[in-house]
Amino acid sequence: HVQLVESGGGSVQVGGSLTLTCTGSGDTISTHCMSWFRQAPGQEREGVATIESGGKTMYADTVKGRFTIARDWTRDIVYLRMGSLKPEDTAMYYCAAEAGRVMWSLLLDQYQYRYWGQGTQVTVS
Repeated sequence: HVQLVESGGGSVQVGGSLTLTCTGSGDTISTHCMSWFRQAPGQEREGVATIESGGKTMYADTVKGRFTIARDWTRDIVYLRMGSLKPEDTAMYYCAAEAGRVMWSLLLDQYQYRYWGQGTQVTVS
């Protein structure tokens, strides 16, 4: 069983940067597919970025070139480095993990992921 805890959220000015951290515990997440999702009030949860167990990454078009996902396999940590932040990036950000194989086309689909953290709020103004 996997537990995920997000940290690093906060308030930041437009154009600023922030790094979110997802720390895994319980079973190792080193072999899991890891993703970041976000949900703004009144909106659907959307996939932001994914990193597979082998290190391959995928990004939503809305964050491509501004966000970077990375992982530390030895410490069971996944990062989301966010830059050039915009007001529309304001949301609750969630970390998710899936042990099974996820089809490439579904990597940013929330229904593919079994384990979720509680979220960390990011506010850009």
